[in-house]
Amino acid sequence: MISEILIALADFLWGTPMTVVLVGTGLYLSIRFRFYYNFRKIAFNWKNTYGRMFRKSEGAGTISGFAAACTAMANTIGVGNIGGVATAVVSGGPGALFWMWISSLLGMSTKACEIILGQRYRVKYSESMDEYMCDRSFVMKNALGWKRGAVVLSVACFVLGPWTCCVQTESVTGALEQSFGIDPMISAVVLGVTCFVTIAGGLKRISAIMERVVPFMAVCYILGGLGILITNWSIVPDAFALIFKSAFTPMAGVGGFAGATARDVIRYGIARGLYSNDAGTGYGIIAHASAKTDHPVRQSSWGWGEVFTTLIVCTVTGLSIIMTNVYIDFPQVDSAALTTVAFEVAYGPIGGAFLAAAITVFAWTTIIGMYYSCAKSVNYAFGDTLANRRATGVYMVYYMIPCVFFYNIQADALWAMTDLLSAAYVAITLLFIYSQQKEIFRLFRDFWDRYVPAKERGENPPPVTFGTLDEKADKEAV
Repeated sequence: MISEILIALADFLWGTPMTVVLVGTGLYLSIRFRFYYNFRKIAFNWKNTYGRMFRKSEGAGTISGFAAACTAMANTIGVGNIGGVATAVVSGGPGALFWMWISSLLGMSTKACEIILGQRYRVKYSESMDEYMCDRSFVMKNALGWKRGAVVLSVACFVLGPWTCCVQTESVTGALEQSFGIDPMISAVVLGVTCFVTIAGGLKRISAIMERVVPFMAVCYILGGLGILITNWSIVPDAFALIFKSAFTPMAGVGGFAGATARDVIRYGIARGLYSNDAGTGYGIIAHASAKTDHPVRQSSWGWGEVFTTLIVCTVTGLSIIMTNVYIDFPQVDSAALTTVAFEVAYGPIGGAFLAAAITVFAWTTIIGMYYSCAKSVNYAFGDTLANRRATGVYMVYYMIPCVFFYNIQADALWAMTDLLSAAYVAITLLFIYSQQKEIFRLFRDFWDRYVPAKERGENPPPVTFGTLDEKADKEAV
């Protein structure tokens, strides 16, 4: 009954209103950004993201811009790109992939706003930890002045946040059991222990591991998916035709697929697209706040880089499922297990083993990345004090409890719960974006109309950075 209630409520929230709000916001921001994050500045965005991966970052911060982006992508490149896409195709049909593309393209601008906000309203903790940081609560206090609301928000985030990781553990245990026959409890325990050891090292250990593991695993997964496309190249045009055709028209049931209305296609495509790239949820505020950069808008280029990467991974997943026809031939399989079956159909047992390993690594990095996001709420609630350091240690234990002990909750219920929490995060993040759009676009114009031209003339303008607890100094930074 609880599962049915959660699913019904998620269906309501992610109906037409939320779809219109997200797509409308992405379009509005894209227009105001002159489509710089969508397609007009692709060369610049590429140069300032993938092109700067191994270069030393300028400006104040805790870790490099690339390390911050990898920590962010630990959240985005995960089971949402594998299990989430599978759920979207099963529930909405092949056309859901089209709406995931739309969600991603427009979400690039939304993600950029989050990154700018995180850089603009971040603070520096010196007493309890040596780290620049920001999250939704910091923005609520520093930008809006809502101190009590910020405390309530921080508590809600660090209490409820860990429960969304059940989705990750469920996907891992299911994939490993199906491919290797490993007992789910053993998988959950090993996953929990290794995650705990990693997060215990703090931001620098987390970011150091993420900037090595995330890119490597993403490339391996994309190559595996491309192999399916290459070996079935003759039906690639038909697969794309089916995606575009079913994106706007209802799809009748066939085989194990129950069919889907046009509303289902859009709803599941947008919802799973959001979960895969996190655009609009506020996670960009958190992950990029610690980055060293000479201007907040330069770091916001990763709004394009992150979402573009997840777009590729989602497309590989969706096409693998559609071209192997597993969403029709295996009606009892859903979530990441369905993607595993697709790779097994394409490559045999080796494909299933590869996918199970990929899911495990992706889920592992997502759980770790999500911990960092939740821990910032703990940091806000306890402030830059000794109590913060102690509370963070206790929180690590609490965070791992849902991952280890509640992995066997019904997958539909897990996704519904994730949708509900995502909806709340979206509402809060959009409030920040719309209320602070004057500051966001002031920084955007400053970067493109003053800072970049000065750099191109060979001048050396001072970095535009934030991060002091002194509000007066913050206002005088530019």
